[in-house]
Amino acid sequence: MTVTIYDVAREANVSMATVSRVVNGNPNVKPTTRKKVLDVIERLEYRPNAVARGLASKKTTTVGVIIPDMSNVFYAELARGIEDVATMYSYNIILSNSDQNEEKELELLDTMFGKQVDGIVIMSENVTESVLEKLGHSPAPIVLAGSVETTNTIPSVNIDYKQAAYEAVKKLVDNGHKRIAYVSGPFTSKINKEHKYLGYKKALLEAGIALDDALVLASEDSYDSGMEDFQKINQIQNPPTAFFTGSDELAIGIIHAAQDAGKHVPNDIEVISFENSKLACMVRPQLTSMVLPLYDIGAVSMRLLTKIMNKEQIDNQQVILPHRMELRQSVK
Repeated sequence: MTVTIYDVAREANVSMATVSRVVNGNPNVKPTTRKKVLDVIERLEYRPNAVARGLASKKTTTVGVIIPDMSNVFYAELARGIEDVATMYSYNIILSNSDQNEEKELELLDTMFGKQVDGIVIMSENVTESVLEKLGHSPAPIVLAGSVETTNTIPSVNIDYKQAAYEAVKKLVDNGHKRIAYVSGPFTSKINKEHKYLGYKKALLEAGIALDDALVLASEDSYDSGMEDFQKINQIQNPPTAFFTGSDELAIGIIHAAQDAGKHVPNDIEVISFENSKLACMVRPQLTSMVLPLYDIGAVSMRLLTKIMNKEQIDNQQVILPHRMELRQSVK
C-alpha cells in the first residue's frame, strides 16, 4: 500500500503539519524532531505526493517541453540542455513530440495546460497564427527555444540566423565562387525563408553577384533530399560550384551525390552546412558548418523560463546567443 503523510506522522508521533514542514525544508522544526521524522520517512520509504503538494502551493514544479522529434540526435541536444538546467532548479520535465505538426502542437499545449505545468519550453519550426494565438492565452509562461515568431512578444532564445548565413555565404564568395546555391529545408520554416535566405541574399548582393532563383531549392530536410537536389541542380546550365545548406543531412546528401557524379569535394565544389551536428564529423570530407548551439539554446531557454516563473528581473526576453563557423575539409 502507498505510504501516506498520515502514516509518517503516526509512526513519528508528530502532527502531519510537522511532517509537511520537514518535507518542505521549513527551518521551524527542532533538530531532534526533524531527525526523527526523516528516519521514519527513510524506513517507510515515503514519497511526497507531488500532485497534492502542487495543489497546496499552486505549483507543480513541472515544466512541459515540446520538441519536433526526441528520437532525433539534433533535437536530443536541445532536450538535454533543458533537462540539465531543470534538474539544477528542481523542476521535473514532461517531454513530448510534436512531429512538426500544427494540430499536434495545439493538442500538446492543451494537454500541458491541463496538467497545470508551471511553464513550457517549445521548439517549433513554424509558429503559425493558430499556435501563436494559443501561446498568447497560455495560463503558464512560455519560452521559444530555437524558434522565431512574427510579433516578438513571446520570450525566446536563438542565434542571429541571418548573420550566420551571411558569414557562411561570404566565406564561399571570398573563396572565389560566383555560382552559389542555397539548398534549404522547407520554406514553411520562418528561419529558413526569412532569416537564412536573407543572409544568403545579402552576401551575394554585397559581392555584386546577381540572384538566380534556379540556385535556391527548398525541400524536405533530409539526406535523400540533398541527393535529389544536387542531381536536379547539377543539370542546369552553368551549375553551382558551391553550396550553402540548411542542415548537415542536406549537405551530406549533396556531397555524396556530387561524389557519385565524379566531382571532388572541395576541389570541384565546396559545401558549408548550417547545424554542426555529430554527423558533420562522420562524413568524408568532414563538413564545414555554422554551429547551431542547441544544448546552449535549451539550457538558456530553461534558465529564462525559471526567471519568468520566479518573477525575477529580466533585462531582455529575446536572447541572442553567439554563433561561430567550424572550419573543416568541405571547403578549401
